[in-house]
Amino acid sequence: MRTELHSVDVQRTDPDRPPVAVVEPDVITGRQKAIFAGIGLIGAIAWAMIAIVRGESVNAVWFVLAALCTYVIAFRFYARLIEYKVLKPRDTRMTPAEEFANGKDFMPTDRRILYGHHFAAVAGAGPLVGPVLAAQMGYLPGTMWIIIGVVFAGAVQDYMVLHMSIRRSGRSLGQMARDELGLVGGTAAIIGVLTIMLILIAVLGIVVIGALAESPWGVFSIAMTIPIALFMGVYLRFLRPGAVNEVSLIGVVLLLIAIIAGRWVAESSWADTFTLTPVQLAWALILYGFAASVLPVWLLLAPRDYLSTFMKVGTIALLALGILVARPVVQMPAVTSFAHSDKGPSFAGALFPFLFITIACGALSGFHALISSGTTPKLIEKESQARMIGYGSMLTESFVAVMAMVAAVSIDQHIYFAMNAPKALTGGTPETAAAYVDSLALVSPGGAALPPIDPALLQSAAEGVGEASIVSRTGGAPTLAFGMSEVMKSFGGDSLRSFWYHFAVMFEALFILTTVDAGTRVARFMFSDAIGNIPGMAKFKDPSWRIGAWVCSLIVVAGWGSILVMGVKDPLGGIYTLFPLFGIANQLLAAIALTVVTTIVIKQGLLKWAWIPGLPLVWDLIVTLSASWQKIFSDNPAIGYFANHDKFVAARDAGQVIAPAKSMADMDKVVFNTAVQGSLSIIYASLVVIVVLAAAVVCAKAIRAGGLPTAEAPDVPSQIFAPRSFVATDAEKQVLAEWREAGLDPSPQGVHR
Repeated sequence: MRTELHSVDVQRTDPDRPPVAVVEPDVITGRQKAIFAGIGLIGAIAWAMIAIVRGESVNAVWFVLAALCTYVIAFRFYARLIEYKVLKPRDTRMTPAEEFANGKDFMPTDRRILYGHHFAAVAGAGPLVGPVLAAQMGYLPGTMWIIIGVVFAGAVQDYMVLHMSIRRSGRSLGQMARDELGLVGGTAAIIGVLTIMLILIAVLGIVVIGALAESPWGVFSIAMTIPIALFMGVYLRFLRPGAVNEVSLIGVVLLLIAIIAGRWVAESSWADTFTLTPVQLAWALILYGFAASVLPVWLLLAPRDYLSTFMKVGTIALLALGILVARPVVQMPAVTSFAHSDKGPSFAGALFPFLFITIACGALSGFHALISSGTTPKLIEKESQARMIGYGSMLTESFVAVMAMVAAVSIDQHIYFAMNAPKALTGGTPETAAAYVDSLALVSPGGAALPPIDPALLQSAAEGVGEASIVSRTGGAPTLAFGMSEVMKSFGGDSLRSFWYHFAVMFEALFILTTVDAGTRVARFMFSDAIGNIPGMAKFKDPSWRIGAWVCSLIVVAGWGSILVMGVKDPLGGIYTLFPLFGIANQLLAAIALTVVTTIVIKQGLLKWAWIPGLPLVWDLIVTLSASWQKIFSDNPAIGYFANHDKFVAARDAGQVIAPAKSMADMDKVVFNTAVQGSLSIIYASLVVIVVLAAAVVCAKAIRAGGLPTAEAPDVPSQIFAPRSFVATDAEKQVLAEWREAGLDPSPQGVHR
């Protein structure tokens, strides 16, 4: 039933109850047109300054403006196009959260808290580390990929996968592939998705451990987010339902206290208690991952992710403000010589295809599709909220990546390369590192040769952030922390550089940890769906069967936890066997997700709009399969797995020990690792090709038939109401008032009181 409210379409599913949906006309006023035109003009000027004018000095402020203006235009117009022409959300239809609400995995959750959960779950190591490493190729290629890639690829994938999972009872990506592509393509997708997921969680786990090992400040502060989250969950569920703003304020205050107290703990007699070894952290992470995957989502996972988002977004916003205040000048050229070489100091490989593999999260990441078809569709109140949560969260993460890029390219080039080149090249001392970076023939943004660096500069830079040395602090995270400390010294001066550096390290660990807990829960969903396809085991697909949930959680945690512990105990084993696969595996996962989305669009008879997911799919396939080809067949040991394998086999047979091995036993491990890496690269690339070929067959049939039936679940009329965005419109406020006047709560949890 529909009624008109001043040209607003107010929709009811029950004539005796208040409305459950509001559809407002998509009209842009003259004033709004002028505002968007102004935003577009500012963005165009910023892009011109970054990409065309350049010159000897480029101010980092232009990066902030180019990114923000692009995001605003993309969200308002491109995301709106996808919403109206392709997805066509209907808020009169129950979402899985409402239809299967069980208070554990399925539960309508306030859109603001869900945005926090989704953003925290998808924003892991990628947007922080990838841009920092890719900065070795210059600021321009990475910045363009981050901003343009997110608009036309990453945000599109996240939004469309989320919507399609909502329409399919919250099914996981693997199960959607099985339902839409058939047995062969679906089976290949399930195997690829599930195994890649376990690798991704383990890799993220080792990054967290690297950041928190021997750091009592970080361990204490992050540990305290757990009881704070539990308190917030109970507060919203029982004490003050609907008081989101109130509990947010309490949570942020408690979080700030935990951060400040963490530094005090690190300098007190309590430091030893919170100083954990890598092995202890690994087991703590395993126990936490299991608890977060089986406890009711409202109790720990959602409130902790929501709380983490305040710190994540707040820190990045503060960094952006610092850039606007300090206006640092970019030190890196737009494009460096390493963009055309396969011998970069930070990582090997030319710009194409390896820049697009190195920068994943922030532009396009397959991991996001797992969250978009994992926890989020089981918690979302209304289909129309998917645009804000799916597309909007990805834009926010992209901004994080832009800030990481700015932090990296704004520091002295000599310091950047001294930090990111391995010890085998730098020698590990300021003197040898200075000699190495001088040999790189670095040039300024204007093309002039840089003068040699004084080794004392590297030592003073380390002392400035409270470190004994910054030479060969590889992995990207220390460079980001150093860059952030340089920018953030605008707030407190040089005396606070050490604080900001160590705060940034702890911040990165918190950033990544939220992907581990959500990832474990999502992997459990995927595993439940997968084994539910086996005859006689269909009960595992029942989301309310708690025994099945516990069993699947144990198996999933045992999977990624075992390789994590092995890697911590043996620096050449466990996850370190799989770590090099992280980038390509993640982007192959995106190829699977975009293949499923494109197939569904074509099956729905929307061939004219298939280019929206189809273009990023084609690009991702070109990139990932090219990278896989090089990793498998390249004769350069720095790139090719099998070339590296042959190099170590030859050295071992000659009785030689070469880095990173320190003994003949280590040589055997490296030989084994490289063989596994090469073999898995072949397997994953083959699985993706199988999925794409199976999808091509289905799409050809759909095109000939003018469309095919999909696995979309039947409509069930909704009985709840919720605004579509952060702030309710006037029409939505009137509907909320109507619910209150009727003495009813618009949602089962009363979150909109």
